[in-house]
Amino acid sequence: MDFSREFIALACRKGVLRFGSFITKAGRNSPYFFNAGLFDDGASFRELCGFYARAIQASAVHCDMLFGPAYKGIPLVAGTAVRLAEHGVNLPFAFNRKEAKDHGEGGTLIGAPLAGRVLILDDVISAGTSVRESVNIIRAAGAVPAGVVIALDRMERGTGSLSAVQEVREQFGIPVVAVATLEDLIGYLADSPQLAANLEAVSAYRDTYGTQAS
Repeated sequence: MDFSREFIALACRKGVLRFGSFITKAGRNSPYFFNAGLFDDGASFRELCGFYARAIQASAVHCDMLFGPAYKGIPLVAGTAVRLAEHGVNLPFAFNRKEAKDHGEGGTLIGAPLAGRVLILDDVISAGTSVRESVNIIRAAGAVPAGVVIALDRMERGTGSLSAVQEVREQFGIPVVAVATLEDLIGYLADSPQLAANLEAVSAYRDTYGTQAS
């Protein structure tokens, strides 16, 4: 998908995707680091949400509304709903707050009532905790989780032989759509003279920690 490479190019320009030596939460020495929180201005964040919108439309996953888990999913779900509406797809959206509000409307949910098939938007899936919480919230409201959309699938094994994305697919039986994957990143590096020096390290990391297929 062309937009996957366009997204990686944007992430590199913004410093969201960096190369070097980084220790992951799992204690692995990764040759790249991805921090979606660095899409921190109007122009780049609008582009990011546009990529989410394109990934959703390309995936053909049927959904009735969008849900963004606190906190990173909150701006994502609002921005992506706007970009989808620009393409003629007007979907309701909701998000949760971490702490229940005991005054006003109360509760932990803000936005449209959860109903029908609900698509979850998040930045990445690491331990799957955010997805699990979102699925529980959606099911508790009597709605159905339709899938998860993330920016980057690292295609990296967790504690077992599966990646975090594969574990979510297996545990909840829902699709996970990624704007870009590690395979897209490797393809981009191979075609980019300025970044090709990082190709060997990223490929070696995939060979050590990667899954066979995402």
